[in-house]
Amino acid sequence: MNIQELLNSTTGQQMVDGVANQLGIEKGKAKSVVDTAVPLLFTALNKNAAEGDAPNIMKALSKHDGSILNNVNGFLGAGDFSDGMGILGHLLGNKQSGVENALEKSSGLSGAQITQVLAMLAPLVMGYLGKEKKSGSLDAGSLTSVLGNLIGGEKKSGNKDMGMLEQLLGGESSSGGGLMDIGGKILGGLLGGKK
Repeated sequence: MNIQELLNSTTGQQMVDGVANQLGIEKGKAKSVVDTAVPLLFTALNKNAAEGDAPNIMKALSKHDGSILNNVNGFLGAGDFSDGMGILGHLLGNKQSGVENALEKSSGLSGAQITQVLAMLAPLVMGYLGKEKKSGSLDAGSLTSVLGNLIGGEKKSGNKDMGMLEQLLGGESSSGGGLMDIGGKILGGLLGGKK
């Protein structure tokens, strides 16, 4: 499965519905944000794994066995996203505020709403990988290739913005300036702002 297939699946639809309900926004806007945030989270995981964090990610997946995907609506409806906040801090590190600012600027959502969307989706992304680990098709050695295939499938499906998402996460400036410059251009397109 690639990211696009995940986003178009029942789970993807439940993510959109949950975000729309929690934030009180219309589904079209929720879908745009989910369609950007999920690839961004997978790309961040891939980047971290490639930089030597694969063992820590696999350890974290022991707590995310995929069972969350059996009741996506229940999880998103409960409103406790503290686990997601912890995941975000680890995944995005000092780039978190830059990523959130870029998403805020181009989505029309507030910074608090963007943070909430990312915190809602992060445990679901981890759950997806945890399910793969539990099934035996994922280990520390194959993590980067599994993530690469997910993201690579997205690239092959014609989403040229995936490479740009990688740039956004790998921006040279840790202060967030570079992220904002790239983010305004890229994410505007990803969220439907193309003229």
